[in-house]
Amino acid sequence: MKLLIVEDELKLAQYLRDGLSSEGFVVDVASDGLEGLQLALEYEYDAIVLDRMLPGLDGMAILSALRSKKTTPVLMLTAVDGVEDRVDGLKSGADDYLVKPFAFSELVARLQVITRRGMASIEQKTQTGKLHLADLEVDLVRRKASRGGKALELTAKEFVLLTLLLRRQGEVLSRAVLADQVWDMNFDSGTNVVEVAIRRLRTKLDVPFEHALLHTERGMGYVLEDRSTQ
Repeated sequence: MKLLIVEDELKLAQYLRDGLSSEGFVVDVASDGLEGLQLALEYEYDAIVLDRMLPGLDGMAILSALRSKKTTPVLMLTAVDGVEDRVDGLKSGADDYLVKPFAFSELVARLQVITRRGMASIEQKTQTGKLHLADLEVDLVRRKASRGGKALELTAKEFVLLTLLLRRQGEVLSRAVLADQVWDMNFDSGTNVVEVAIRRLRTKLDVPFEHALLHTERGMGYVLEDRSTQ
């Protein structure tokens, strides 16, 4: 799972990044509110750990802006142990609230809970956890994909890549976005990891079928959409 930590205390941010990475999470860190909001809106995260007091833009303002666009689960951190503060945060759209100092194990447990809620919400919205486009079906729960009733034998990375493209079908995704979201790497123009993965996915997804679903937009990126009726 991919997390965003928005925390201006550098030692705490590094501690959280190291600890959560060791728990199997992929972690991005922003040290101020403006950067945090930009990342939260631009990329897809399974959850966000958000400090309430931040330079540039505070946590409540970030939460308000985020909730107008996305439903990403948010765990808010605060040094203020007041009931009214916690109530305000929850009413503003936070999924959970944790007061500093806190036990790392409790943070992990709370993240696991809110990410499960997020997945349940996605599954409900996608009708039993399935995404569709034309004759393509992706089962998010069983992590299986099929087209025209035929199973697609995908690697773990190919499944993640296909799911990302399908969630944002009709939207052109750049190589930089795909590199960050699928491989958690900054895009390097000297590497062809994205192109190779796209080529392999296209071989399984499109080549055996009459109509292509995965398209290349030159100089821009890749888009998953059904153009057979256009």
